[in-house]
Amino acid sequence: MRKWQRFVISFGLIAFLTGCGLLPGVLSPGVNHLALGNPSDATPTGLTPNNYLMTKPQYALSYNRTRGIPNWVSWQLDQGWLGEAERQDDFRPDPSLPEKWERVTPTDYRRSGYDRGHLTPSADRTNTVTNNSATFLMTNIIPQAADVNRGPWVDLEQHCRELVDQGKQLFIIAGGYGKKSAIAKGKIIPPNRVWKIVVVLDAVDQGIDSINAQTQVIAVDMPNQNGDSDASWTEYTVSVDSLERKTGYDFLRKVPKSIQDSIEPQVDSGTRQR
Repeated sequence: MRKWQRFVISFGLIAFLTGCGLLPGVLSPGVNHLALGNPSDATPTGLTPNNYLMTKPQYALSYNRTRGIPNWVSWQLDQGWLGEAERQDDFRPDPSLPEKWERVTPTDYRRSGYDRGHLTPSADRTNTVTNNSATFLMTNIIPQAADVNRGPWVDLEQHCRELVDQGKQLFIIAGGYGKKSAIAKGKIIPPNRVWKIVVVLDAVDQGIDSINAQTQVIAVDMPNQNGDSDASWTEYTVSVDSLERKTGYDFLRKVPKSIQDSIEPQVDSGTRQR
């Protein structure tokens, strides 16, 4: 068989497998899940085991080995990430953690009183089976109170996808802070609060250089507890500055300082029309 024939066959096989969602995800050109910056200066080395940087085709995150959860997860969202792939529900340990680290498993949440709460939502990655499946890695999961996870948190996720349906592109980062009583015999430490920041661009591929003083930025800070599943996510809106004080992180750090100074003190309910 000639070299060019082998190339054509190989290329066709790759295209077929990719279309079926059977190959591992590959980061698409122009996708940078850390476009807004690395808020905690996480590194991909064992020197920072509680601030361990992991970059995947579907999202980027800082993992906390001691707590068994991500400190934060960051991702982009636009129509290109949405499609018809079904929810995979294949919760599993993340094999890409360092070899000797203990891995959180789905059963560690059993009888804990918490949902296995996604940070990058399953519904934000429905363009391929591979990308949806990646959201079920346990490094993307935190213990989340059911009334939050199934109430205002999921409502904000849906609001984000409605913005995408309008043609917008979002840069999102979410996580938790504070500590509650450990679960899984001390293996996992749930956060006391859960937060999210959503930067809304008016069109796809504008990039962070298009962020200005009028750019919509939604930030929320919710208690990680049961009791008010009917609450609206808009009741929990705060400023980015407030979240920086509470988490110790530096968000939007790749945005020019003068623009940060303008948008980070603002509290946006997310209901304004552009």
